[in-house]
Amino acid sequence: EEEFVLQAISLPISRVRLIMKSSPDVSSINQDALFLTTKATELFVQHLALTSFNNRSQTEANTLNYSDLAKTAEESDTFHFLTDILPKKILAQDYLKTLEQMQDEDSDF
Repeated sequence: EEEFVLQAISLPISRVRLIMKSSPDVSSINQDALFLTTKATELFVQHLALTSFNNRSQTEANTLNYSDLAKTAEESDTFHFLTDILPKKILAQDYLKTLEQMQDEDSDF
C-alpha cells in the first residue's frame, strides 16, 4: 500500500509536512491528512498551470511564464486570491509613477 502512495503523488511529502507543521495550530499530522493535502496541492498546482498554459500569450510555443500565471490570477475568479503572491510584474518607473499619482490623490483630500 505504501508503494502505491509513493507512486500516486509527485510532490515531496516531507516538504508538505514541514509546511503544515510551520503553523502554530498544528501539533501532529495524520498520515491520511498529509497524503490528501499533498495530493490536493499537486492537483491545485496542475490546474493552475494548465489554466495558465491554455490562456497564455502565444509568444513562445509550449512555454509557461510567470506573467502567464500572474495573468491567470488576475483574470480568473477561481485563482483571484493568488494576486497578492503572483502580482503582475511592472517596471520600477511605472510603479513610481503610480505611487506619485496615489500620493497626489491623497493630498487632494
